Parts: sequence; structure tokens; C-alpha cells
Amino acid sequence: MYLTKEAKEEIFKKHGKSEKNTGSAEGQIALFTFRINHLTEHLKKNRKDFNTERSLVKLVGKRRSLLDYLKKKDIIRYRAIVKELGLRK
Repeated sequence: MYLTKEAKEEIFKKHGKSEKNTGSAEGQIALFTFRINHLTEHLKKNRKDFNTERSLVKLVGKRRSLLDYLKKKDIIRYRAIVKELGLRK
């Protein structure tokens, strides 16, 4: 598996409030970003994998929704996570 328990805890520790708080918006956005990057690399090698392509589009939509929510609720946290992950606006 590409994402081990330790790697997931590290993502939540770095971007979330704590490694046990997996529900924070920043932690979820960081996890989605990791998964999106992984699927993007997979699709570069396997261009005709349409199921993965559909999953990637759905993940991007979920991340966009969380980013919109965070932007509406707390613009400072939104700007921090976008800058930290290097996302385009």
C-alpha cells in the first residue's frame, strides 16, 4: 500500500492540529493532496486507466470543497494551507 499508517499520522501531525485529530480541514486537505499526487503519477504511466482518472477528479472536487469551506470560515488558515502545500488558487 502506498500510504502506511505512519505516513498518514505524519501528514496529520504536520498539517493538522494533532496526529489523532484526523477531521480537521487542513489535515484532510493535506491527505487529499498526497493522494492526488500519487494518482497523478500513476496516470502518467497508465494513461488509459479511466477508473483511476475518475477517482482523481472526485478527489480534486472534494479538496476544492474543503478549500472553499476553509476560505469561507477562516481566510488565514486557508492562505496558510495553500502556501504550505503549494496549491494553485
